[in-house]
Amino acid sequence: MPSTVEKLNPTRVKLTIEMPFAELQPKIDAAYKQISEQVNLPGFRRGKVPARLIDQRFGRGAVLQQAINDAIPDAYSKAVQDNELFPLGQPDIEVSKLEDGDVVELSAEVDVRPDFDIPDFSGIKVEVEPAKVSDEDVNERVELLRERFANLKEVDRAAKDGDVVNFDLSATQDGEPVPDAESNGMQYRVGAGGMVDGLDEALVGMKAGDEKSFSSKLVGGSHGGQDVDIKVTVNKVNEQELPALDDDFAQLVSEFDTVDEMLADLRDNLERMARIGQANEARDKIVEQVVEKVPFELPPAVLEADVKGYHDQIENQLNQSGLTLEQYLEEAEDEKADTPEEFWAEIDKRAEQGLRAQIVLDKLAEEQNVGVSQEEFTQLILQKAQQNGTTPEQELQHMSEHNHMPEWMGEVRRGKALNTIVDEAVVTDTDGNAVDLKHLQADGTIAEPAADEKAEDADKAEDAKADKPAKKPAAKKPAAKATKAAASKAAPKADKKPAAKKPAAKKPAAKKPAAKKADEAPADDAK
Repeated sequence: MPSTVEKLNPTRVKLTIEMPFAELQPKIDAAYKQISEQVNLPGFRRGKVPARLIDQRFGRGAVLQQAINDAIPDAYSKAVQDNELFPLGQPDIEVSKLEDGDVVELSAEVDVRPDFDIPDFSGIKVEVEPAKVSDEDVNERVELLRERFANLKEVDRAAKDGDVVNFDLSATQDGEPVPDAESNGMQYRVGAGGMVDGLDEALVGMKAGDEKSFSSKLVGGSHGGQDVDIKVTVNKVNEQELPALDDDFAQLVSEFDTVDEMLADLRDNLERMARIGQANEARDKIVEQVVEKVPFELPPAVLEADVKGYHDQIENQLNQSGLTLEQYLEEAEDEKADTPEEFWAEIDKRAEQGLRAQIVLDKLAEEQNVGVSQEEFTQLILQKAQQNGTTPEQELQHMSEHNHMPEWMGEVRRGKALNTIVDEAVVTDTDGNAVDLKHLQADGTIAEPAADEKAEDADKAEDAKADKPAKKPAAKKPAAKATKAAASKAAPKADKKPAAKKPAAKKPAAKKPAAKKADEAPADDAK
């Protein structure tokens, strides 16, 4: 099955594939048999209808269309392999020539990976924030635990910050009730935030039985972002009685017998989380440098699809949280963008960077002959199940139904290719300390390196210090407050690269050819 390739531009090619009828004949025979088993003609049993009657009843073109479409996946895959192409999307395939009994010619245009050389990635140096845990960080977690296990005591006084209030809430607009904006028996800790603006201020000073009205904007629903009049009626004011921070409390909320053991474990958990966050920051910065080292042109259609995927994902997150983008930008303390335009510009930039990184790492994995072991693939399934709140069996079923295995295997291979670059990179924090990513485990612990590795890491750290100019430690970003919980859930994961997109599993179907014999041309509805 001969094929030729024509380069249309640096990222798109046209394949011309010839299929002699001798090679197509088994598909034609199978198409006749399948149609014969589906039709019911008087005098013939199912599956025994002669080919000539099928041609008379349905037309030879319908048979050829089915046979050609069945043959296209294998023909296209073989042409891609023979011409050593790396497609980045679904092909546009049409039958450009059809001579019944002689030959079928296919034309396939597809976006492909551009040509580039993998440079030397050794010597990459990045700087990250220190993975420090302060006493304040630990105390904040302790207070959250105490609040979670606090007792509520009803009090006959006005509400104040920290009290848990039971209340009814309703909203009207121009005197008319707002649908889906009425709730009874809501329980809320005053000062927690995350609800309508003005609620905390209204609740402070109210006692059981008090009513108060104020104007605000609804956060979500069909009237999200619109001005309404809100009435709140307090049913009960509860005071939180926080448990004492003692050994009894430690035994209640943890597996430890003493409060000192609980606090030590809590600090250890925070330190491990900090190291994981630091590692993610380092890997992102390493990826940025990798992309900068390999300039190449991207296929516009592929980039547009990736950008759209980012936009759709973020908009879904915002919709699920009942927030508009403007509300999210106002609520999120760690978001740098001030306007939707700035926000989407940054997202588009990250989408392009993610696509470029995917292409580079795919080629690096191929050059390094990176494979995927059964253990590595099993680990990926377990991680996906944990992230999605499913079982490994459900993830495997989803993978099978949607043909995700090549895509998911690609994720593992890219991760391993990136690890080879990360292991060689010099990573230091802003205090000048070396950061060990090579031995960082998935749970945030550090494995003990071998003696020769210790010496090598020490040399890298000394080299990094020698090249590093004097610099003041960067100010640590303040932790997001609990009052921003709702906004944080909706925050787009800008530092998270989306999974690599794979061409749809659907078979590429041939477009209708410009054939001289109309009755032999494949029908449009068979695409």
